[in-house]
Amino acid sequence: MKVILTIQLALLLSMAGCTQLPKTGDAVAHGSAVSAGAAPSTELTADSLFDFLMGETALQRNMPDVAVKSFIRLAKETRDPRIAEHATDIALRTRYFREAEEAIDLWVVLEPDSMHARQAAVALFVANGQLDDVRPHVEQLLRMEPETVDKAFMQINKLLSNHSDRKAVLKLVQQLAASYPDLPEAHFAVSQAAWSANEFKLAAKAMDQALKLRPEWEMAAVHQGQILQKIDKDKALSFYDQYLDRFPRANDIRIAYIRMLMEEREFDRGRDQFQKLEQFNPSNPDIALAIGLLSAELDDLGSAEKYFKRALQLGFEDTNTIHFNLGRVHEVAQHDAEAMDAYLRVTGGERYISAQVRYAFLLAKRDGIASARKYLKTVQVENEQQRMQLLISEAQLLRDNGDFHGAYDLLDDHLRKHPDQIELLYDRALMADKIGRLDVLEQDLRKLIELRPDNAHAYNALGYSLAERGVQLPEALALIQKAVELSPDDPYIMDSLGWVYYRMGDLKKGINYLKLAFDIRSDPEIAAHYGELLWMNGAKEDAKKIWQSALEEHPENELLLDTVKRFMR
Repeated sequence: MKVILTIQLALLLSMAGCTQLPKTGDAVAHGSAVSAGAAPSTELTADSLFDFLMGETALQRNMPDVAVKSFIRLAKETRDPRIAEHATDIALRTRYFREAEEAIDLWVVLEPDSMHARQAAVALFVANGQLDDVRPHVEQLLRMEPETVDKAFMQINKLLSNHSDRKAVLKLVQQLAASYPDLPEAHFAVSQAAWSANEFKLAAKAMDQALKLRPEWEMAAVHQGQILQKIDKDKALSFYDQYLDRFPRANDIRIAYIRMLMEEREFDRGRDQFQKLEQFNPSNPDIALAIGLLSAELDDLGSAEKYFKRALQLGFEDTNTIHFNLGRVHEVAQHDAEAMDAYLRVTGGERYISAQVRYAFLLAKRDGIASARKYLKTVQVENEQQRMQLLISEAQLLRDNGDFHGAYDLLDDHLRKHPDQIELLYDRALMADKIGRLDVLEQDLRKLIELRPDNAHAYNALGYSLAERGVQLPEALALIQKAVELSPDDPYIMDSLGWVYYRMGDLKKGINYLKLAFDIRSDPEIAAHYGELLWMNGAKEDAKKIWQSALEEHPENELLLDTVKRFMR
């Protein structure tokens, strides 16, 4: 169990971008003295006593660099691991990572079988991306807790997920797994690492080995199906068929199989699998809900409604979730009265605020925006986050009805009272753009980046705004590249990257990135940009086809209409 806690701790530290350990053993928090139990057990020399007192005084005076160096010197002289532990604790808490590494190395030497020392080493080296230094400590931790090594392997890839070199991570996981050839979880870990490194054949081979060792392991089978879809879709379909012949009650596999069949437009085979799923689970409300959700995802609204209602009849406990999904199905089908009734039946839970917002939007459609705004003000909230959701939704109502000034004023009024409400800064920036307040747009997005430096959309919006105006293009490129770094698979950010290259005169790069964005998502605004670049590159017929297809699905999109008018008038 301790190995699992070690990996969970290190994962949290690496995700947080810092290394801060809780108090371990006899170590104490920064700012307090070493406990009596942590004092050196050997007789202190004058120099050692001086270091001890200097360290304690430095702690009290908030001088952690002096404190940790004093305790490191003291640990080297006394050879007391408790002092090395204390120095490690102070250095990690105060982010003196170089000193922390020195203290940890000393601690491990003085107490090689200490679980806490190994935990600290893993946490620090993972956070710093030092994979070569991580390996011996993880290996030792695995040896020290053999009864939980299977669970440890299931978390290793999460532990290493923030490291940018996926090939290096794969190599490390393979090295760790090599000592456990008969452990399915070890092969599973290798497969996950190979998947992240885009080594799909290796991922499939490793997962196949995991399934040979544990054939009934459905989680591994689900992953294997996903991997095979990347390699060969026919092999993936064959795998699903064969696995379900052996394990016909593997519901997760059957659901994954249905999703793939529908994506491949194998509708008859998909319906057969739906029937089998229901046949093997006739009284299971969870399966009824799953079929309903899958049906809704596949736009089979009639089946979705049928199975949501069946889940209710079978006694599914979370009725709020069912009613919310019924509301969505009715809304998509344009049965507004039924949708409103379903949303009102959502009386609590995670979907409560979303249901009230959807009801308000339908109310605006039926009775006007004033009625919808009045309704939103009656909705009871439990916390400030829910209050923000309602305010943002009210602004969206105004925006959707073309009242950009009203939406801006609503957000602006609240931000004047609460200027650091990061939830509202992005929305006010968008409204500022609509009403020509570019000074506010830039001010809000820069402030949002300062408050939330990991917000990819803020970087993207600011970079796109600069690119669209044709100003500060090098900064615009840097901002959008940062957004791509934070969210590499976002098609809208990829669209912005293509657009800024176009504005900078690099038409070839612009087309490459716009094509990537369009292949991921055929959004009308991405289509407008992609078509414009193709047109400017001489591929006018290709541009016309993209625009025409987008107009058929989005005939009222302003950017798309404006782009087409500019080039085809």
